[in-house]
Amino acid sequence: MRVMAAPGREPAVVDVREDLRQGQHPLGRILQAVKALIGGQDLLLLASFEPVPLYRVLALRGFEHEARRLPDGDWEVRFMRRGRRGLGGTKEAHPAAPPPIDRGQPPPSSGVAPAEGEVHWTRLDNRGLEPPEPMIRTFSALGALPSGDVLEIHNDRRPMFLYPHLEERGFRYQTLDEADGSASVRIWKPPDADGAGGIPDAGGWARGGVR
Repeated sequence: MRVMAAPGREPAVVDVREDLRQGQHPLGRILQAVKALIGGQDLLLLASFEPVPLYRVLALRGFEHEARRLPDGDWEVRFMRRGRRGLGGTKEAHPAAPPPIDRGQPPPSSGVAPAEGEVHWTRLDNRGLEPPEPMIRTFSALGALPSGDVLEIHNDRRPMFLYPHLEERGFRYQTLDEADGSASVRIWKPPDADGAGGIPDAGGWARGGVR
């Protein structure tokens, strides 16, 4: 079934699939399209994977969403002003904020990363970025990461929303708390875990915002 459009007005369509394939980050383009919506107009987003962290960003701006996966594996998501409902797809509330971080607890880790001299390391600095950009950048980089190699991300804080999605996709991680309150996370997928999970196309958009 199709998601119902706003009465009397066609949705604004934003197709970011090619942006994602080229390694570009389309958040700015999407937010510009949201700002340009007229009246009760919907936004129809086409992406190569489900843009889950975007749900929270737009929920804070008063939008609900309905999402459906297309036959070719791409995603169609309709964003509408809160209070209107469509006819199809899956509607979700935006996720709750993660619990406060207790620095007295050991940083979340599921193993110890391979030494830098043994495998190739890639580093990604996500500090200073607004959600969901750190999550989008991280999963884009993981989509190109060979099994066994390590991606080290540097975030403003521990990315609590990220960990369960890494586990679902067969990745392991090691978190290091930095003296300035930021956190570095080393992420890798053991070679024998190739079949677990997977990051479609340019990555995956995981639930919630991470900084």
